[in-house]
Amino acid sequence: MSTPRSRYLLALGACLGTVLFLLLGIGALGIVGDGDRDWLYLAAPAVLLVVAVATRFRPDGMVLALAAAAATTVVAGVVAVVLVAADDMAASIADVIMLTVMYAGLFAVGAWLFSRVRVSGA
Repeated sequence: MSTPRSRYLLALGACLGTVLFLLLGIGALGIVGDGDRDWLYLAAPAVLLVVAVATRFRPDGMVLALAAAAATTVVAGVVAVVLVAADDMAASIADVIMLTVMYAGLFAVGAWLFSRVRVSGA
């Protein structure tokens, strides 16, 4: 039987895992080729942290924070696609889109997990 505390910890683990995975993707692998344009994606963890602190890490606030991070990731992806298309960089537009969707999806899963924290177990 899951408790609200265990669901919160699972959601928090998914959130932190997504942020670490994003940082690994930016630092080691690169999302938008070899340039410094991967830093666009750091806006998502920044937004997540600001909203999470503002809402005191409460479950409802974390849903909002992770949804905002997912939306920020999509905006960063759109900007990255425009930059790749305009500069004819070595990065693939399809790769940038797929990675953006993956990271935004992971943030969305974290938001969904936080939305389940207060729901009683069925």
